[in-house]
Amino acid sequence: MAVREQVYGFFIPSVTLIGIGAQKEIPAKIRALGGTKPLVVTDKGITGAGITKKITDLLDAADMKYVVYDDTIPNPTDKNVHDGVAVYKKNKCDSLITLGGGSSHDCGKGIGLVIANGGKIHDFEGVDKSTKPMPPYVAVNTTAGTASEMTRFCIITDTSRKVKMAIVDWRVTPGIALDDPLLMMGMPPALTAATGMDALTHAVEAYVSTIATPMTDSAAEKAIELIAQHLRPAVANGQDIVAREGMCFAQFLAGMAFNNASLGHVHAMAHQLGGFYDLPHGECNAILLPHVEKFNLIAKIDRFIKIAQLMGENVTGLAPRDAAELALVAIKKLSADVGIPSGLVELGKRYGKEVKEADIDTMTKNAQNDACGLTNPRMMKNTDVVAIYKAAL
Repeated sequence: MAVREQVYGFFIPSVTLIGIGAQKEIPAKIRALGGTKPLVVTDKGITGAGITKKITDLLDAADMKYVVYDDTIPNPTDKNVHDGVAVYKKNKCDSLITLGGGSSHDCGKGIGLVIANGGKIHDFEGVDKSTKPMPPYVAVNTTAGTASEMTRFCIITDTSRKVKMAIVDWRVTPGIALDDPLLMMGMPPALTAATGMDALTHAVEAYVSTIATPMTDSAAEKAIELIAQHLRPAVANGQDIVAREGMCFAQFLAGMAFNNASLGHVHAMAHQLGGFYDLPHGECNAILLPHVEKFNLIAKIDRFIKIAQLMGENVTGLAPRDAAELALVAIKKLSADVGIPSGLVELGKRYGKEVKEADIDTMTKNAQNDACGLTNPRMMKNTDVVAIYKAAL
């Protein structure tokens, strides 16, 4: 019998630091990578919350020069990236520190890609389009959800097409990832909920991915278990350091899973909502997750049974299909408990946006071209995607 060749990669930062006080290691780690003058890529919210100053105080104490670029916006754009490149070059920086959640990390990765390779950020849309290594890079996380501080994914909005470009490139994996729960204590409940549900989406999509492996399975399973255990208390009391640290590990494990098993149609579809309406990624994922996985259920019944168990559901004595459906029940219960809107229309109203049914056909076309959908466990026709968008309204 012929054996089909299949090689699986596993991508992860060379060094990861997780735990209380890890932020103190930033100056030494930049120097260890060869950096002497980093560009600190962050956003106005992080600066306004005083977190940027905490990091620059550490750099000052270490007598390290730096420049701050804090104009990153949620769902960072091609303009953000190219503005950041200009600041990097003008100030003769030689390394990167990204500080924040997914937006800051994605923007910093985009800056690094263009600095190293030239051209425009659009040139790197797709898989492994770069040819040269990133500058020395330390990613410092302040949310517990995106795992962008450790992944090879970079999502940048193309403002002309209103499309989120999915850039998947092993070279954008940060050299050092750092997760300090002390930097997450000030996250408001809504952001804690959104980023936590983003992490759950990463774990679930990786677990049912067509290229899941025993290594990604182990990370995804533990991530799901930890999120079910720690997200509610983290939302209820942001000062709960045990819950915060638990979510640090949970989101990182979810990142390990999806960074190597990839994702699915939840992300492919959520990217379009971000591109069209500038809606927050985590909440879009949370709303779409049960709808997409309801469609996927028959492809991975055994895995959905395990998800239900990991989230605390009792499947004893149930038929396989009934047991698997408890995974969807558990996801919906967690989402409701942490305050995620029930649908996309409600989400749009929360942020002053109008999610329009008239845009669904275009979003569907774009979603079908998104690289994240390639590993969804069940093939989707355009009509399937349209139906899920409408069900999620």
